Amino acid sequence: MGASEQSVGIVACGCYIPSTRLPLAMIQGGKAREGGAEKAVAAFDEDAITMAVAAAVECLTGQDRSDVDGVYLATTSSPFREKQAAAFVAKALDLRSDVATADFTGTLRAAAGAFSAACDAVRVDPARRILLIAADTRLPAPRSSLEMHTGDAAAAFLIGAGEVHARIKEIFTHSDEIYDVWRSEHDDYLRTWEDRFNVMHGYSDNVLAACQRMFDKTGTRAGDYGKAVLAGPDARSVFSVAKQIGFGEQRLQDALFGKVGNCGVAFAPLLLVSALESSAPGDRLLIVFYGDGAAAMTLEVLAPIQSTRGLGWHLDRGTSLRSYDSYLKSRHLDATEHNRRGGEGVPATVHYRERDDDISFYGQRCKSCGTVHFPACRVCYVCHAKDSFEAVRLSDRHGRVMSYSFDYFFPSPEPPVIVGVCEVDNGARVYVQMTDASIDQLHCDMPIEFVFRKIHDAGNKPNYFWKSRPLNGSATEVAA
Repeated sequence: MGASEQSVGIVACGCYIPSTRLPLAMIQGGKAREGGAEKAVAAFDEDAITMAVAAAVECLTGQDRSDVDGVYLATTSSPFREKQAAAFVAKALDLRSDVATADFTGTLRAAAGAFSAACDAVRVDPARRILLIAADTRLPAPRSSLEMHTGDAAAAFLIGAGEVHARIKEIFTHSDEIYDVWRSEHDDYLRTWEDRFNVMHGYSDNVLAACQRMFDKTGTRAGDYGKAVLAGPDARSVFSVAKQIGFGEQRLQDALFGKVGNCGVAFAPLLLVSALESSAPGDRLLIVFYGDGAAAMTLEVLAPIQSTRGLGWHLDRGTSLRSYDSYLKSRHLDATEHNRRGGEGVPATVHYRERDDDISFYGQRCKSCGTVHFPACRVCYVCHAKDSFEAVRLSDRHGRVMSYSFDYFFPSPEPPVIVGVCEVDNGARVYVQMTDASIDQLHCDMPIEFVFRKIHDAGNKPNYFWKSRPLNGSATEVAA
């Protein structure tokens, strides 16, 4: 069957929202209140790469990772200026070394370009499957107006042909050159022009132009679509533009302001995951990306998407920071006596030699007795067989806490750092840090899973490893 005869679309999807929440009242010096507006912020050990890995793991649950032929990562906040983040993510996911990897960046609608490229790749070869991920941790200036609306999150989609949950039908782009929100090479914070100008010309004009082009080319109108999924700079602007397009509040996907916030490149993809979870077969969706213009994408839902950890699961596990200072420390924005990023860090040669262990989290299984070891060794400590091992991935296994302790000396904005020994199911015992856990809920035999996180920034480069986390949110009262 040729590519034109098959449905090209979404085979699976997943999302990730950090559990850490910053109450919006704290930004202006107020006190948080129960049920008040908040936004999702990456923890001190999270960034665009770790969130991309987390979303991809959710997306690939139940899928054969060996079937993935490409990784397309859309982000404007990669920790690297010159290094491919998609290749890093592919390594952390333990994908084949011959997967095609590409970073899409430079604009908030980078995810639209990634969707277009992924669909084109599948149409050329219908047997291919592309893992598309969008993740962003943009940094607004402290106590700025942008800080009230932005948030952090990630979403992932497996794009393929044949039996898909949602068929991607058309993608229409309208490009524009405008300074509304931007960052230059040497900017740490987002920069912005006057709000009214940004909303009118940077957002509204471009979204309306992209949608009008799509309507004209397809011969459709707003009434032909069951739901609109609109990214936007703030809730008021989203409602206003949706109304102008022809969508009332009942047919507009909740933009999650006051819960997550505008998560940059990942904003429209995250809302799309939410829309797919609540859509029924036959529903038609209109998805709008914006930034340096806008892009309109249409989908037809063919089958419901089942997810054990959907968007609601992530929203429910949120835990508020205790203070605004905790947030500043997590982003290295507080004045300190020492540079947390100092030192030479891990040498590149050591990183290269140990990347299978550190990034893909490989253990080794003894071919003689089946005992799993971590880290790698030459002699099995059970049967004493020498140099007779095979690699085994530990990152997608569960385990239990064997012992733990509290490290108050490791530099962290959320002391103490919890470290301990975990026994992997049918595997080895590993000594790792724990994240998303509170001291008072820890206990031996606590079930855990593994998550990819940042350990430190020594040597002016992010260094990553896997940490343990209480399984299914059994200890999510994060002390901050």
